[in-house]
Amino acid sequence: MQALWMVLAAFVFASMGVCVKIASADFNSAELVFYRGLIGMAFLATLARAQGVSLKTRYPGMHAWRSTIGVASLGAWFYAIAHLPLATAMTLNYMSSVWIAAFLVGGALLAWRPGSGATPLQQGPLVLTVMAGFVGVIMVLRPSLDQNEMFAGLIGLLSGLGAAFAYMQVMALSRIGEPEARTVFYFAVGSAVAGGVGMLVVGLQSDWDWMAAAWLLPIGLLAALGQLFMTRAYSGAKTEGAMLTVASLQYSGIVFAAIYSLVLFGDRITAMGWAGMALITASGIAATVLRSRAAPNAPAEEH
Repeated sequence: MQALWMVLAAFVFASMGVCVKIASADFNSAELVFYRGLIGMAFLATLARAQGVSLKTRYPGMHAWRSTIGVASLGAWFYAIAHLPLATAMTLNYMSSVWIAAFLVGGALLAWRPGSGATPLQQGPLVLTVMAGFVGVIMVLRPSLDQNEMFAGLIGLLSGLGAAFAYMQVMALSRIGEPEARTVFYFAVGSAVAGGVGMLVVGLQSDWDWMAAAWLLPIGLLAALGQLFMTRAYSGAKTEGAMLTVASLQYSGIVFAAIYSLVLFGDRITAMGWAGMALITASGIAATVLRSRAAPNAPAEEH
């Protein structure tokens, strides 16, 4: 059942991407981040109250940092969705696992000292995983480069980097006992605040149109539901094998996004693009497996 929850979460996140791409025709990234946060706040506050979870926290600084990097990643991802094929933007965001593997490799190399026992060569599998992931990025972006979409591709890649930092902060909050609903709620607060500031800086993209604004509601609701489904998938995975299965199935979101790209938006994905997506997926799964050996109880990543 946990595998089904993860596949459902991946489908919900890909569906949210569809709504973001449609809404981006009428709203800029700052507006989308603001409304996503505002709707998420209302939903999560209601959920927390129903669950009897207090929204008061003793760690405001940690939540502020998690929200800052998470919102930066979210805004970058929304920008990439607006300017790239949905499947490409989704794939670049899922590079977060490869980024984390790169951090682990860098940390191990910096900490290594002669005679310390462990050697840099022991990081070989992670190094190969990271290299494969970035080769996949080059293959995915090559079709986009021909369409002068390099900037959007780099922004999408940075969204995955931000997601990696946010993921590590979520791990830290989980270790000190912060409930998931509280962590996600403060992320929604950060999204609303940052999006509001962004709206003041860049301004509104267009006059309010209720037909276009109707897409804002599913963006906020699907984001919250996707996080809840993902949390349920991970919390129900009691063994290491189940955890790895669940973590690997999150990459089914790339498949759903590719189907949406082809069917709804008529995007053309070249053979090299498909191969790059497959390589990023494989490297992300490999990075998840290798990371689990060091931190088998790591919590879920969020979008």
